Amino acid sequence: MEKIAHIITKENLEKFKIWLIAEERESGTVRKYLHDLAALSVWLGGRQLVKETVCGWKEHLLENGYKPVTVNSMLAAVNTYCRFAGLCIKVKFLRIQRKIFQEESRNLKKDEYERLISAAEKTGKERLSLLIETIGATGIRVSEVKYITVEALRVGHADISLKGKIRTILLPNKLCRKLLKYAKKQKIAFGEIFITKSGKGMSRKQIWAEMKAICKKAGVESSKVFPHNLRHLFARIYYKVTRDVAKLADLLGHSSIETTRIYLLSTGEEHAKQLESLGLVQ
Repeated sequence: MEKIAHIITKENLEKFKIWLIAEERESGTVRKYLHDLAALSVWLGGRQLVKETVCGWKEHLLENGYKPVTVNSMLAAVNTYCRFAGLCIKVKFLRIQRKIFQEESRNLKKDEYERLISAAEKTGKERLSLLIETIGATGIRVSEVKYITVEALRVGHADISLKGKIRTILLPNKLCRKLLKYAKKQKIAFGEIFITKSGKGMSRKQIWAEMKAICKKAGVESSKVFPHNLRHLFARIYYKVTRDVAKLADLLGHSSIETTRIYLLSTGEEHAKQLESLGLVQ
């Protein structure tokens, strides 16, 4: 088959961005894909995008210490770009053994979550305190914070639209009362609860930065503190109480239960205790 000459240019990346948005990809995914393609373009240095060069980039990433899961995420960006550009290129992902436990350095515990909320309150960051509590108590994605509105709080649930699917998230009564009280104090009569002084919704970058800023005050390792980890905490606690992985998958908006299972990995410490309890070492 004749190879189609293709070079990644700024113009092509801009068209790719428009295409991704039309495909209703999340804003975070769009940014990551564009970042990964820009990195590939720099490495290519004007060379054509063909199967051989993409495979070479794959080897380059591994040789430079990128983790297999990171390499696969970058290859996903390239494969998606090739589909957009009409190129018959699809590079195979690295085969990764399924993890059976989570790294302790990323395991956010409930008491640490509570310390984060307390630290935010004590430093006068009420909005941040309530935001951490909202994500922790509902399991929503950071990109879904915008659906927490005055209107949603008044009816006790939020309808979240993502990738053409709509799911309903129930909001705990106590949370609704706290957020409505905050809204009244901030003179927010309608729309989003978590907004900036200019009235715009908080960005992912801003939320991330504010959470990181209180780690030291809370006495929690910064490696554990990021919005998505609150979602993992919600998943683990919900499953511990209900043991219903199917219902949890629905709440999190996962199309596959296998994705949900990743959220439920025990820590290495817990796994070690389980092995000790088997009593197989005399």
